[in-house]
Amino acid sequence: KWLFRMVNTERPLEEKMSLFLHHIFPVAWGKSEHGPSLYNEINMFRKVGLTNFRNILLELSKDPAMIFWLDNNENHKKEINENYGRELLELFSMGVGNYTENDIKNAARAFTGWTFQQPLSLYPYGHHEAEFVFDVEDHDYGEKEFLGHKGAFDGGDIIDIIVSQPATATFIARHLYNFFIEDEIQVPSWETIPPKNPEAIKLISDSFLNSGGDMKKTLSTLFNSKSFKNSYDKPKVKSPTELIVGVIKQTGEYIEPTPGIHEFAVTSLNGSPYEGPLAIMGQRLMNPPTVEGWHTGFEWINSGTLSERIGFVEEQFSDPDKPGVSEIISRIGSLDSDPEALVERCLELLGSIKVSSETRSSLVNYAKELQKLEHESDVHHLIQMITSTVDYQFA
Repeated sequence: KWLFRMVNTERPLEEKMSLFLHHIFPVAWGKSEHGPSLYNEINMFRKVGLTNFRNILLELSKDPAMIFWLDNNENHKKEINENYGRELLELFSMGVGNYTENDIKNAARAFTGWTFQQPLSLYPYGHHEAEFVFDVEDHDYGEKEFLGHKGAFDGGDIIDIIVSQPATATFIARHLYNFFIEDEIQVPSWETIPPKNPEAIKLISDSFLNSGGDMKKTLSTLFNSKSFKNSYDKPKVKSPTELIVGVIKQTGEYIEPTPGIHEFAVTSLNGSPYEGPLAIMGQRLMNPPTVEGWHTGFEWINSGTLSERIGFVEEQFSDPDKPGVSEIISRIGSLDSDPEALVERCLELLGSIKVSSETRSSLVNYAKELQKLEHESDVHHLIQMITSTVDYQFA
């Protein structure tokens, strides 16, 4: 269902931000095995992703899926559980090196009593939703010291302080840069390794701070930046989700609800072991491997996943009668034109694909060979050749 919505939405940035938040605030089905909570969490990301980062963190902290995932339902005023307080600071907002162990403890104290109502059991009643509950009897109302501030803070106060921190602005800026512009190193290295483009990170983080965490204004700054406009030349490997959604959107076969799209994402089918292409490529939506989420960039690709990626694209573009493929073929026109111009037209219609000079030379030579055959369907072969290149794997 989520893949279908990504393909057909009239609000693609909304879905893109939902995927972004699912990546940086990962929750896995494997712990709770409670589908409604995960579906509701994605819907929540969809609603808040383009609002304010304070609002995002507040809704995240009230989310039953996240509460259970990081054990905040086990966080009591007489027995603190620091899991959520720790990850809120380390992986969700500020990054290692910008807080102390005492800050973690006091953040955890502020979130005591933030829990959920246990849903009815799965059988025989089916899937029931969990709802956020604030247990006033289990909340620590005592004075707390957090990031240099003192007060009888609750979770909302902690979030206010977090959002005002320059470290938070920089941390979120690096995430946005990695997601929209260029592959960065992985989060655990951010404490010691500076960003690839410090000027861009400062521009984005300044917008975040000056707007009080307004995501629309922060994204507007990013999308209007020179770094984003020139990102055509930056190495950015498509995530498995981005690759699959982009391909089936181009082929046009799932513009209406059609059986089969779910098979791209499933990890089991009819009770038998089955791995869909999304899982084989290394990304199981709603079931990330750890609280860090997925490692991105070139870590998406190894010999096995690259073979699956290229094979998937070849298979999806193999039928020239698919609506999207047929339209691309008709727009490209005849092979009877300058081979270099023909290749350039194909690259443009397939999504402004940037290829290396070596790949371009090979494609031009292939177009010349196809011209000798003088078959109209050979335009389709040129499309297949382009989409099977490694270059197509980059955004």
